[in-house]
Amino acid sequence: MATKEHKPGAAKGAPEKKSKSSKGGEKGNSMLPSQHKGEKLPVQPPRLRDYYVQTVRAKLAAQFGLSNVHEIPQLEKIVLNVGMGEAIKTPKVLDTVVDELAVISGQKPVRKKAKKSIANFGLRQGQEVGASVTLRGARMWEFLDRFVSTALPRVRDFRGLSTRSFDGRGNYSMGVKEQMIFPEINYDQVEQIHGMDITFVTTTTKDDQALALLRELGMPFRGDEKPVVVTH
Repeated sequence: MATKEHKPGAAKGAPEKKSKSSKGGEKGNSMLPSQHKGEKLPVQPPRLRDYYVQTVRAKLAAQFGLSNVHEIPQLEKIVLNVGMGEAIKTPKVLDTVVDELAVISGQKPVRKKAKKSIANFGLRQGQEVGASVTLRGARMWEFLDRFVSTALPRVRDFRGLSTRSFDGRGNYSMGVKEQMIFPEINYDQVEQIHGMDITFVTTTTKDDQALALLRELGMPFRGDEKPVVVTH
């Protein structure tokens, strides 16, 4: 009677070992999410906010003689607004604007709708004609830091910001002609050039205090202009 051959060195009845793949290794290891070194580290506060707390706040208190810390002006929010009249005939244009505004601000924008119908412009009530985003907290400080240090120096023939755009209640508004001044926007993927309005809302109701605040935070105002005093 013939007997089965037994390989030397192998235990009788032991299961055969599965060979590992030379490319993927064991099954499932290649699908594990990669971890970066700063994953478990605490989020660092915006440097511009720290600069305000450590330096700017004391300067403003001494300049205006403010003894109460709650009276010292500070930045409350930044509002970015884009109006697109072309969206009346081409609604897809607004989709691109919303995507670009989200990249610039790091926050999802809100689509703005027309409040009333205007027959001469072919505008219907409730039709989407723009987008806006309101930044507060850390995103507000990070946007201001990027706007002052990176975006404004990319403006053509930039000679400083006008001091005549305060509204008499401590808020400052300005217009940007091209979205390409923000480095987050890829020039090759821009379908249409458009501008935007940016409003800096402060906690003070006095324009001189708001001007001093924004100037200390790095806003490059022209020094040869005097702010217009708005009387009510």
